[in-house]
Amino acid sequence: MSPEVLILGAGMIGTCAALQLARRGLRVALLDRREPGRETSYGNAGLVQREAVQPYPFPRDAQALGDAAFGRTPAVHWQAGALPALLAPLARYWWHSAPQRHARISAAWSALIAHSQTAHADLIAEAGAGDLIRPGGYLQVFRSAPALAQAAAKAQSLASAHGLEHQVLDARRLQALEPALHPGPAGAVHWQQPWAVRDPGALVQRYARRLERLGAPLLRGDAMTLEPWGEGWRVHADEAGWVHAPRVVIALGPWSAALTRRLGYRLPLFVKRGYHLHHRGPATGPGLRLPVLDAECGYVLAPMAAGLRLTTGAEFAPLDSPPTPVQLARASACARELIELGEPLEAEPWLGNRPCSADMLPFIGEAPRHPGLWFDFGHGHQGFTLGPVSGTLLADLMTGAPPLVDPRPYAPARI
Repeated sequence: MSPEVLILGAGMIGTCAALQLARRGLRVALLDRREPGRETSYGNAGLVQREAVQPYPFPRDAQALGDAAFGRTPAVHWQAGALPALLAPLARYWWHSAPQRHARISAAWSALIAHSQTAHADLIAEAGAGDLIRPGGYLQVFRSAPALAQAAAKAQSLASAHGLEHQVLDARRLQALEPALHPGPAGAVHWQQPWAVRDPGALVQRYARRLERLGAPLLRGDAMTLEPWGEGWRVHADEAGWVHAPRVVIALGPWSAALTRRLGYRLPLFVKRGYHLHHRGPATGPGLRLPVLDAECGYVLAPMAAGLRLTTGAEFAPLDSPPTPVQLARASACARELIELGEPLEAEPWLGNRPCSADMLPFIGEAPRHPGLWFDFGHGHQGFTLGPVSGTLLADLMTGAPPLVDPRPYAPARI
């Protein structure tokens, strides 16, 4: 086996990086300890979010800071033991979230988001995955009239600046669109361009099958065995043994920090954990048609092939610490105010980790001190949305093609 590029990590980001390189004729191999799409890319709300033109900033006003610090909503939860290790990256996250800095970061972020659906559409067509995609957008539901009015004004501003399609729904129009919801919310912002994916892990697997048809092997192995070898790199695969290549891409999501640290990089990375649990949904009458973000409680309800998926906000905790599904219980109580959830369909909730950077931008490009070492990680909440376009930019840089967008904001050497 003699690949030109080894890609480590078979989530949405790594699988798309491998696929975009293979589509350009490079010999690639994709390695992970599990099957494609079984880690972070499996347990999300399943949205390809064209409207997500701003990354989530660290809260800066007193009300939002208090809500986060004291857990007054299900949106944020802290494990106390995680705070010492998180203080430095969170301090930088807070600094980068100042309005002027966040605006500059959002300009770079939205440049990728603008191409996200086009890049997905190409791969969906090639992978024969159209049956997994449900157009129609999602609903950002607000319980109070003041919160709805504030969100409507922000939505109009973002729509004007970025060409986004949306509607503001009052309580009556929301009830007509989603009769499965209980009366009570003041209304919703209906973001119309996003796509819902009925099985996020299955979409990654379809992309991986397309990659195999292009001749790329899917290898099982431990990415932490990566080491320099001659003028390139090698990693140990379970069945193939040592696999060598002149170039390697680290696309390990939340596990990228551990591997890059071994190679001498101290990147300001941290994780936001999240949980999900599937429910049966309403026993009678219509089910939920569109995904719903309960904006004031900070969770998402998404109709999936496996059931009605309840997903949580962000938990700040060490990567491998035991689960503490406090948010899930609180989100479940909030969700039952909006809809008949029905019984849970799993005995235990799923837990995953979002790979976040302190400046809210991913690392895409060649490592500054190791020839042939490339990074593609740190996409925060939007790795599922950004996988194909991130892979496109990476492939542009690795092949010398004109880059789709200015690559400088995402360069690993920036920090």
